[in-house]
Amino acid sequence: MQRRIHDAAMRLFAERGGKEVNIKELAEEAGVARGTIYAHVKSIDRLFAEVAGALTVEMNQRVVHSFSSVDDPVARLAFGIRSYLRRAHEEPLWGRFVLTFALRAPVFFEEIWQGRPAHDVLAGLERGLYRFEKEQLNSVMMMIGGSVIGAMALVLDGHETWRNAGFDAAEFILRALGVPENDAKAYAVAELPALLSVS
Repeated sequence: MQRRIHDAAMRLFAERGGKEVNIKELAEEAGVARGTIYAHVKSIDRLFAEVAGALTVEMNQRVVHSFSSVDDPVARLAFGIRSYLRRAHEEPLWGRFVLTFALRAPVFFEEIWQGRPAHDVLAGLERGLYRFEKEQLNSVMMMIGGSVIGAMALVLDGHETWRNAGFDAAEFILRALGVPENDAKAYAVAELPALLSVS
């Protein structure tokens, strides 16, 4: 039931661009009685945060699971960036919700700062693959997250294909981190493995 309500909430929040959603509309979208919503939802704001958190964790788990056999942290970063854009293209409501919540819910950037993406960037720095100061990690992660969100907007608004936006975002981010231009291009266009589900 919780998953059903979360899916309905994601669709409504995505379609409305973060505008208010009420219990009646949520119940209709989920196909359940209002009483069921009241039993499972403390508040709409809290529901928004719960859905945002669940989607962020789920996507990062899928990225980690999909590329766990890839030893190169630069390749994992490039694959992760492009996977967000491919999913936004394949699941536009998911993408719209991410665009809405990334700026409103701190969990998106917290997951990037404290989760696997940050560990991978630090691993690349420690191996000498990137050039920035360790104290700049939060700014680096904010740049990566902001670039991905901006590229998703280009895809969802029809200005770029997910492939082109993914190539460009991955290349520019890697170059900004100090990866030589030719290497950054090669990482950006490498064959993208499937994004696996996690159970």
